[in-house]
Amino acid sequence: MSTSKLIHGYEVVIGFETHAQLSTDSKIFSRSPTKFGAEPNTQASPVDLALPGTLPVMNKGAVERAIRFGLAIGAHVAPRSVFARKNYFYPDLPKGYQISQFEIPVVQGGNVEFFLGEQKMSVRLVRAHLEEDAGKSLHEDFIGQSGIDLNRAGTPLLEIVTEPDMRSSDEAVAYARELHKIVTWIAICDGNMQEGSFRCDANVSVRKPGAPLGTRREIKNLNSFKFMKEAIEFEIRWQIEQIEDGLAIQQATVLFDPDAGETRAMRTKEDAADYRYFPDPDLPPLVIAPEWVEQVRAGMPELPRVMAARFVTDYGLPEYDATTMTQSKAMASYFEEAAKASGQAKLASNWIMGELSRRLNAQEIGLEQAPVPAATLAALIKRIADGTVSNSAARQVFEALWSGEGADVDAVIEAKGLKQMNDSGALEAIVDEVIAGNAANVEQIRAGKDKAFNALVGQAMKASKGKANPQQVGDLLRRKLGV
Repeated sequence: MSTSKLIHGYEVVIGFETHAQLSTDSKIFSRSPTKFGAEPNTQASPVDLALPGTLPVMNKGAVERAIRFGLAIGAHVAPRSVFARKNYFYPDLPKGYQISQFEIPVVQGGNVEFFLGEQKMSVRLVRAHLEEDAGKSLHEDFIGQSGIDLNRAGTPLLEIVTEPDMRSSDEAVAYARELHKIVTWIAICDGNMQEGSFRCDANVSVRKPGAPLGTRREIKNLNSFKFMKEAIEFEIRWQIEQIEDGLAIQQATVLFDPDAGETRAMRTKEDAADYRYFPDPDLPPLVIAPEWVEQVRAGMPELPRVMAARFVTDYGLPEYDATTMTQSKAMASYFEEAAKASGQAKLASNWIMGELSRRLNAQEIGLEQAPVPAATLAALIKRIADGTVSNSAARQVFEALWSGEGADVDAVIEAKGLKQMNDSGALEAIVDEVIAGNAANVEQIRAGKDKAFNALVGQAMKASKGKANPQQVGDLLRRKLGV
């Protein structure tokens, strides 16, 4: 659960509503395609437009994806759920209502676990329900007018609602990233935030510790993790300033302006009663037989948290490492191949979390584009483990592999002369010479001063031109100095 961090004496309370567009080829109640980027109004059928005489028909693939999500988060999949009409007027809503679920959603409860730094967190989910998307209003390309594109009308969505469990912008972003990982991992959503496939709404309020929940404002349609953090942090500051100035917070829906770095009120926030929900008379209750749930369960991939637990058991990884290695299927596969080939799982996870991730982030590329494949990293790790190269030399080898100077680890080591000194006689001669030339440091070491010992190790490494094994140097020094 969350640990509260006060900001100017206020506790932050955040809940999320996320719309994940389901990865079906057709819409939730019609056979219209859902392909992104089509010419406006070319993917809207009479059913999507609610023309007289048309009736919605449930898309089985959308239901199956909802079941898959429920199983992934340990939720209850309702054997019977009901569709309702959510009534409101907006130009891009052709029916004048949205078909959604209200009283009995298809997925109930569950939780999402993730790490914030090395602290394990958990956010409870209230529900996840099926609904249709609305169309889109277009303002930019019209002078004094707006256009309506109904291609999205009827696109299947799973709306995922949390309890107000998060207490900071960092925690909210970590939750959103984990949810994004889950829906893409189980292939129910492509997760493309720029195309609107994964849209988050953050409900933000502040209160004094122990006080009732404050009035929340909903930040709509956050389509990047960077903007999500910026929007929540601005909203927190704004609400605290309003309260400190003696002003009341009004419940509202707001949008984030990334150019100005601030949220702006869009409309007064409605409550459920304002939508006049009632059961949709054109759709019977959605009945999900236990056999169907088990059939979906049998086809599920190994889930991230199950895989992370296996990495702890099979490879001896710390829980934090195991969770990091399951950030994506690509990373999990990369790690497992490197760990098996090298026989050094912890070293493999260290390199993936460190050197590899640093370079991927710097170049803003995915793991699939990494110029150093898992098998090559495994070969390098083996050379570290058997003492052929030091850690610092290994980074030079990795740099050469990454930049395309070579593809074979041993060849790069040889070409750059990075092999560690394994001649015990030559190493012993270097150590003897360093001891003889640093009498003052030797006396300090015998007096128990660690800094002097490290200085001697450094002298020996310098004398060997970095080719000595630091561990062997240290062992030799201790033996010769009797410390």
